[in-house]
Amino acid sequence: MRRNSFQIGLSAAGLLISFLTTSSYAAKSSRSSGDDGSPLTVVIDAGHGGHDRGGIPGQRVAEKDMNLDVALRLRNILSANGYNVVMTRSSDVFVPLGGRVAIANSYRNAIFVCIHFNATPRSGASGIETYFYSRESLPLASAIHYYVAGGAPSENRGVRRRGYFVLRRTNIPAVLVECGFLTNPTEAAYAQSASYRQRLAEEIAAGVRRRNTVGSGFGTTRVATSESIPLQPYMDQTNVSSSKKSRTKHSHKKSARKKKSSSKKSDSEASAASRNREG
Repeated sequence: MRRNSFQIGLSAAGLLISFLTTSSYAAKSSRSSGDDGSPLTVVIDAGHGGHDRGGIPGQRVAEKDMNLDVALRLRNILSANGYNVVMTRSSDVFVPLGGRVAIANSYRNAIFVCIHFNATPRSGASGIETYFYSRESLPLASAIHYYVAGGAPSENRGVRRRGYFVLRRTNIPAVLVECGFLTNPTEAAYAQSASYRQRLAEEIAAGVRRRNTVGSGFGTTRVATSESIPLQPYMDQTNVSSSKKSRTKHSHKKSARKKKSSSKKSDSEASAASRNREG
């Protein structure tokens, strides 16, 4: 009797171990697989490269080098987690924006992650921001931003919807991550640390792995779990207000003077970022 009880205990323990192992494998597979069960492809785009240094004139730290280093680290992490990883560039070469989009669009079961660092003439500007364009890209942007902004000792500049070329021309979920300002002395120092670049890559990878646990902001309900990621608030920067057209000449001049004095810094940041991302 004692022997039978021991055998039953061993069998139960074996079944439990088998169940836990299978569950762990299934969870990992679901994160690294697409809807059809095939391995998910992550197209990683290291911004700029070759003759395109990135950033603004006179910038000391070359953005193209920081982008590539984080992208390569991200590749290694995702590959080790079972993802099929494709690089738009894996060395210091220039790839046109159209070429980057073509690479992304050649994969069906895929997502596109574009790595950048920010720049502006105002050295005090700082922070992490993540961009998306299509509706289906918002959960991915929200998840990645949740981890990167939460893991970096920098200001959270939020998730933003904007029509950058590599975002609006891709047919798969696509995001562009701004990992900090290289024109900010503190954030430039962070970026030049190998351990910090590794940390950025790990946080981006965490967002990729947990992209399907983001709460929806489009009216559907989901059951909150310990792994749920709240949808990040975002700003839609794709619409241009036409209210200026209806203003009188006097009010227009008054508004222009006020805008010049109060918003000069943010305008220069936005224009610099726009030039930077559109090549």
